[in-house]
Amino acid sequence: MATRHGFTGKKPALLAALIVLLVALFGAGCKGFFTDNTLSSISIQPPSPQIEVGTTTAQTLQAWGTYSDNSRAQITSGVAWTSSDPNVISIDPNTGLATGLGSGGTATITAAAEGLSATATATAYLGNVTALTVCTGTYDTGTCPAATWTISGTKGGTQNYYAKATSNGSPVDVTTVATWVVTPTATAGSVSCDATATPAVCTVEAGTTPTGPYVITITYPNIPAITANITVD
Repeated sequence: MATRHGFTGKKPALLAALIVLLVALFGAGCKGFFTDNTLSSISIQPPSPQIEVGTTTAQTLQAWGTYSDNSRAQITSGVAWTSSDPNVISIDPNTGLATGLGSGGTATITAAAEGLSATATATAYLGNVTALTVCTGTYDTGTCPAATWTISGTKGGTQNYYAKATSNGSPVDVTTVATWVVTPTATAGSVSCDATATPAVCTVEAGTTPTGPYVITITYPNIPAITANITVD
């Protein structure tokens, strides 16, 4: 009886040890079946933000993640935000709150998290724009509106243009903020406009540009587009 009683007393300890062993074995086995859901890519929403200069409420950008199981979710913490030009668009490094500054322009916004990053081109634009004009020459000393530019396709050449807006009753240079598109696209040679600085420089390449009319279309947020004409002969 004493021996039997001693064996019975050991049962709880043996049972507890068995449970611990089973839990350890089960946990080790599960590691082979379940993997962490890791972040595989990041995107910024909205993808092409437009932010009005001088507004009292800035725009909060969002970082969205795509994960290894193909799910998507907003990343609400651990995102580092930067702007390529804080004088045009400033952004809170922790919250993604973006503010348009100066007379507007574009800046590249970067969101980084967990060793990954994404970029978006953000545009800061002036509100209350009541007029938009395209002119030839240098800002506020050129000819407005721009007359048709007639040029020899054999010789080629360049022409300076700028875009001038009226915002809250005052003139402002919006050349680098506006979007410049030349149509039709030349199938041989090139007719193009570079508006990365003011004035914009439009070029007709010599010898290879087809003759005919071309149109420069200049657009600015929240106002009808304007045009300038080129004739290549």
